[in-house]
Amino acid sequence: MRQAGRYLPEYREIRAKVPDFLALCYTPELAARVTLQPIERFGMDAAILFSDILVVPHGLGAGVRFVEGEGPQLDPVRGAKDLSRLKPEAVAAVVAPVMETVRLVRQQLDPKIALIGFAGAPWTVATYMVEGGSSRDFAATKAWAYGDPQSFSRLIDMLVEATISYLDHQIAAGAGAVQLFDTWAGALSPDQFERWVIDPARRIVDGVRRRHPSVPVIGFPRGAGSLYRRYVEKTGVNCVGIDTAVDPAWAAETLQPMGTVQGNLDPMALVAGGATMRAEAERILIALGKGPFVFNLGHGIVPQTALAHVAELSALIKNWRA
Repeated sequence: MRQAGRYLPEYREIRAKVPDFLALCYTPELAARVTLQPIERFGMDAAILFSDILVVPHGLGAGVRFVEGEGPQLDPVRGAKDLSRLKPEAVAAVVAPVMETVRLVRQQLDPKIALIGFAGAPWTVATYMVEGGSSRDFAATKAWAYGDPQSFSRLIDMLVEATISYLDHQIAAGAGAVQLFDTWAGALSPDQFERWVIDPARRIVDGVRRRHPSVPVIGFPRGAGSLYRRYVEKTGVNCVGIDTAVDPAWAAETLQPMGTVQGNLDPMALVAGGATMRAEAERILIALGKGPFVFNLGHGIVPQTALAHVAELSALIKNWRA
């Protein structure tokens, strides 16, 4: 969950040398260095590729910019008329540096340590493309999806195919597992969740599995609530990431019989540290540690996280496993 980020001073040192965030994502030597930093400092069991979910829409020609203090900004795609300016055939060339990053990391990483690649799920990526950036209510995206589902599905279809290709190339370059981030999945009603979250994820899982049958696929439909079970059953993911709001005991009873569970410490408990962090982590380990489980956060680590807290959590998990 965003292992290499603004909480590491060595990351900030590298980031200060690069003109913008996308330039860092597309500079393989630097992106590889950033990917490896948490492994070198904390000895994690897996490295997480340093990139961003918006490189795919950038490859499509959506016009992505990262503005300091404001986040991503995109040239909005607001309907069928705008789809013609997207160029699926251009994606591979634009994201090629990401594949070089994967190759560099795999060359430098201990063979015992996994390398996880990732992509944004179509619904979440579409919200950024339609809204032109982050949103609280996804009004423009929902208006299009409800009002003209036929043309909205053309955007989703384009993202499905681009994502399959993107993950395929990451695996070919050396990623040992891939994760599909659907950060805004919880914004949809059950029927819309089925159409715009589950169905695209199932198609992506099927597409990756046809090419790489032994590579695990992790799905993370953040905010899915009671729909987590349906997501796992229908998408065929090998592992499901659960957000902070999910009860680990429920996940152990409902989700672990179907596959591996990943999660779900509140990032702010990690910020707090101390007894609070330890109690929360142990509650998760007790509930999920007897089954197939990857300990992780319930969402991305935040900039104000103390390095000592990450080190203590890592040691707690390793000692628990031992």
